[in-house]
Amino acid sequence: MIALVTGASGFVGGHVARALVARGATVRCLVRAASRTDLLRELPVELVEGDLRDGTMLREAATGCDIVYHCAADYRLYTPDPAAMYATNVDGTDKLLDAAAAAGVERVVYTSSVGALGLRRDGAPADEQTPVTIDDMVGPYKRSKFLAERVAERWAERGLAVVVVNPSTPVGEADVKPTPTGQMIVDFLNGRFPAYVDTGLNLVDVRDVAEGHLLAAERGRPGERYILGHRNMTLKEILDTLARLTGLASPRLRLPHWLPLAAAHAAGVVARVTGKPPRVTPEAVRMSRHRMFFDSGKAERELGFMPGPIEPALGRAVEWFTAHGYVGGRG
Repeated sequence: MIALVTGASGFVGGHVARALVARGATVRCLVRAASRTDLLRELPVELVEGDLRDGTMLREAATGCDIVYHCAADYRLYTPDPAAMYATNVDGTDKLLDAAAAAGVERVVYTSSVGALGLRRDGAPADEQTPVTIDDMVGPYKRSKFLAERVAERWAERGLAVVVVNPSTPVGEADVKPTPTGQMIVDFLNGRFPAYVDTGLNLVDVRDVAEGHLLAAERGRPGERYILGHRNMTLKEILDTLARLTGLASPRLRLPHWLPLAAAHAAGVVARVTGKPPRVTPEAVRMSRHRMFFDSGKAERELGFMPGPIEPALGRAVEWFTAHGYVGGRG
């Protein structure tokens, strides 16, 4: 089997590439010229430089492949240019699926996000059927992922075998950038987490997310979407777990949401002047007003998805960030 993985230099995509190599697949990785590829160069994979906005190049990359894992995305909670994010996440997805169809690819697994799903008003875990509209999306990242899912659905209706997976909040090693959740762990390790707000996330081991992608390719129904998540935890529970793993203190001060929201607006003004992204955005604070709890029962029933405990994944994240200079250094 020959597999094309987009976004292979990223957190989830990199783990998908590793999982495919472990299965004995021939792996072609699409990466941008500016991407860090040092972790990929440790693997027996073919690296192809390209851009999701280049349809001709995408067709060349997809030619000869049996399956495409579309993990690439512009994942930022702050961007001074939302149009560029839509060009990558929405238009780029359309171009890639067009390329996959033209190349005769047998199946596509599209990596969406639980951020594109609805949330329940009562705080109970949401699933794939929870009602949602684009008006529920906070910020350009969530809106772009919501629209990209609609692109995937249209291609499925045209006959392309597209399966959508919605990872929740992956944690683990090799979060190079890091992701916003990885940055939260880095901030905790560097003593930059003096307080918390009342919110919650669904955490899942990134290795399990990668395995879920492979299961979706093998068993997923085209046109369907599957939440790849595991444990619903409040932010305080996450911080307390990190405290137990590291011996560091967990913050005790709980802030009302209006306070970090005001700080985020002020940071946004500074960011527009300096050009440096703020640590906290208004969108992130608005999202934190809701506990993003999810139910991955559908993936467990239909795909055989069996995620493991979250503590080892958090422990591997702590060890990796510490070993790679994010603690007390550039993190």
